[in-house]
Amino acid sequence: MNRQLRIVLIHPAHESEARAHALHCGLAEAGYELLASLPADFHLPEHIARLQPDMIIVDAESDARDVLEHIVIATRDERRPIVMFTEDDKASSMEAAMAAGVSAYVVAGLQPERVKPVLDVALVRFRREQQLLDELEGTRLKLAERKVIDRAKGIFMSRHGMSEEQAFQKLRTMAMNKNLKLAELAQRILDAEDLLG
Repeated sequence: MNRQLRIVLIHPAHESEARAHALHCGLAEAGYELLASLPADFHLPEHIARLQPDMIIVDAESDARDVLEHIVIATRDERRPIVMFTEDDKASSMEAAMAAGVSAYVVAGLQPERVKPVLDVALVRFRREQQLLDELEGTRLKLAERKVIDRAKGIFMSRHGMSEEQAFQKLRTMAMNKNLKLAELAQRILDAEDLLG
């Protein structure tokens, strides 16, 4: 599994040799594929889009906030697990990193033997977070559909003097006859109502 994980490393312009070596050793020992080592600059989004990595590792030795702006832009269209190794232990920097989508924020933990466990945990955390976001989006969609259906029922109830149950059954029957989802039919009814005033 590790060999399939394709990683892009993002580093500051003036990265220390020791840090770079420790990170590269940790990735090599774990068997990860390092696609590229890139500076955090305005070209980063196009590089990320071209390389399509499975994970992004950020080595921000000092002020991690400087790198976050580029990371947010580079991953806004397609989220990926992001691991940040830094010496910046300010709570404000940690909060900004987590808000930007960082899966693991590791302070003073850049030893080669720690790289693999940190990446494994970040990957699990990212997948779980994505699952929760997908569930939340599904719930929002169902709620929005429910509101549309309720509004369409309201039109039938006021126009035709139907009970709520009768209006719902009418909508269901119409949706089945037209081979449409209930929410789709309800939206069409609302659209027609808007057109007719």
